[in-house]
Amino acid sequence: MDKHFEILIIGGGTAGIMTAATLLNADRKLKVGIIEPAETHYYQPAWTLVGAGTFSYKKTARPMASVIPKGATWIQDAATGFDPENNTVTTQSKGALTYDYLVVAPGLVYDNSLVPGLGDALDKGVVCSNYTDPEHTWEVVRNFKGGTALFTQPTTPIKCGGAPQKIMYLAESYFRKSGVRSKTDVVFATPGTVIFGVPEIKKTLLEIVDRKDINLRFGYKLVKVDGPNQIAWYEFADHMREHNHKHIKTETDGNLTGIHYDMMHTAPPSVAPEFIQNSPLVNASKWVDVDKHTLQHTKYPNIFSLGDVAGLPTAKTGAAIRKQVPVVVDNIQLLRSRNILGNKAYNGYSSCPLVTDYGKMVLAEFDYDNNFTPDPKLKQMLISDSSKEHWRLWMLKKYGLPYLYWNKMLKGKEV
Repeated sequence: MDKHFEILIIGGGTAGIMTAATLLNADRKLKVGIIEPAETHYYQPAWTLVGAGTFSYKKTARPMASVIPKGATWIQDAATGFDPENNTVTTQSKGALTYDYLVVAPGLVYDNSLVPGLGDALDKGVVCSNYTDPEHTWEVVRNFKGGTALFTQPTTPIKCGGAPQKIMYLAESYFRKSGVRSKTDVVFATPGTVIFGVPEIKKTLLEIVDRKDINLRFGYKLVKVDGPNQIAWYEFADHMREHNHKHIKTETDGNLTGIHYDMMHTAPPSVAPEFIQNSPLVNASKWVDVDKHTLQHTKYPNIFSLGDVAGLPTAKTGAAIRKQVPVVVDNIQLLRSRNILGNKAYNGYSSCPLVTDYGKMVLAEFDYDNNFTPDPKLKQMLISDSSKEHWRLWMLKKYGLPYLYWNKMLKGKEV
C-alpha cells in the first residue's frame, strides 16, 4: 500500500465519507485515503425511531466497503497519533502515513467513567440509551409498567442535543397506547437552562411538554448512577428550576439529590477519541482546534476538521456536517490550486429533527447565534412553519432523510 496521500481523511463516518466523495467528484485523479477501522457504517439519526419501535435497526447499517467512494483508498486501521510538523499520521498496524492535506473527522466516543455507575447500568435492565443500543430502548419502553420514567443527559457535549427528549415524547405517546400513562410520571432532568436554545422551537416544545404533562427539571447535573437501587444522583446548578412539578420519590445524600426511576434513558457522556485528546491538535476542551468559519486548524494550515470531533460552538449533527463539507472541500481545492482559502464560510448551521409524537415532528434549524434558519426547500413540501408540529416533517424524518443520506449525501451530491 502506498504510504503517501494528497488528502488523508481520518474517519469513515458521515463527515469523512462526504468529504472524500465530494473531492473525488471534482477530481477523480486525486489520491484520497480514508482511515477507518469499522466494518459497518450506521445511519444513526434513525436510532431515535428504532428506540420507539417504528424503524428497523438492520436498515440503519450498511457495510463500510459499500460507502467508501470509488477511487478512495480504504485504510482499514485505527489512527493512533499525529506528527503535524512532518505531515504524518501513525496507525495501529499499517505504520506511518503522510499527506499533503489532512481532514480529521473520527467522530466522538463515549466515556461512561465520567458518570460513575453508568457503565455498569447502561443497556441492561431498565436503563437504556438510543445512542448505544436502540433495540434495548424499545424493549424497555415496551415492557414499562408504570412509575417514574426518567429521561436525562450528561453535562458533556453530545450528538444531537435534542435526541434525549425526542425519545421521551415518543415513549410518553407509547405509554398512552399501552395503558400505563395514568400511573406514570415522565421526568426530564437536564443540566441545561432551557428546553431548547432557539426561541421559536422552545415555545413549541413547552406547549408539547404541557400537553403531555411532562415534568421538566433544569440545572440537574447527573453525577452518578446507582443501578442496583435504581437511583440517578444529581448535583444542582445555580439555575435549578422546575416546570410541571411531580411528586416523585427522591432522597438526599449531602449536597446530592437522587431520583428513583423505574426506567431511565440517557445519552452517554461524550468526548473526543483518546488519540485526538492526546494530540497537539486540540483546544482546552480537548476537541480539535479549528477556525469556526473556515474549519481550518488554528496552527496547522493544511489540517481541517469537521463533524463531531471539531471544537465548534454548535450542535453535533449530521445536518451540520452537510453544511461543513462544502467549506472544507472548497478550502482544500483552492489551497491546492492557488494557495488561498475559499470564500465559503460555515455559519454554525445545525439542525435537529425533533420528533414529538408518532407522526409528528418539529424541525429546528439554527446557526451560531441560535437564529431560526428554516430551509427554503421546506416550502416545496408545503410546510410553511417548521417550528410547528407537522406530519410531513415526520415523513421527511422517516423516509426522506434516510434516502437522501445513502443516495445523495454519502455520494458527495449537493442536498
